Amino acid sequence: MPLTFELDPRIDPALRDGVLTLWTDVSNAGGAVGFVPPVTIDDIRPEWVGHLAAISEGRTRLLVGYDEEGAVAATTFIAHNTHRLMKHWVWLYTVMVHPRHQGKGYGQDLMAATEAAVRGFEGIEAVRLTCRGGTGADRFYASCGYKEVGRVPGAIRVGPGDDRDDIVMLLPLG
Repeated sequence: MPLTFELDPRIDPALRDGVLTLWTDVSNAGGAVGFVPPVTIDDIRPEWVGHLAAISEGRTRLLVGYDEEGAVAATTFIAHNTHRLMKHWVWLYTVMVHPRHQGKGYGQDLMAATEAAVRGFEGIEAVRLTCRGGTGADRFYASCGYKEVGRVPGAIRVGPGDDRDDIVMLLPLG
């Protein structure tokens, strides 16, 4: 059964708990979403609060995918640029699908829903994101139409002796 997506959902305790649980579970399953396992909800919470501040200021929008039971199953944060010369594209952050839903095509669904949402934003011509090298995420995003446009070797230090490339990818909307 496909996910149901909602752009700019009402932030309430159920959504907060759902996103925090999703983010923790994705991180602990090895997902490249800003943390290295093991992490707890308390480790994730400051990043969530940072995203909430950006949402409340109108700089970021949240897209949530809900599974058939109504649980938060996928998210992406869509950040507008504040620089006056870069307002024609947005960043994606914290693109996640719950590990229990891996292999169901929900990642492709999330990226398609994100693209559709962004196409509805006035004046936006492209979507950028970064991903951690060595995870296969770059191949996944390429399968969704993104092109690699930059790479910084060894920019992400996952652990001692484990440096990964920071890969910049772009989806032109024109």
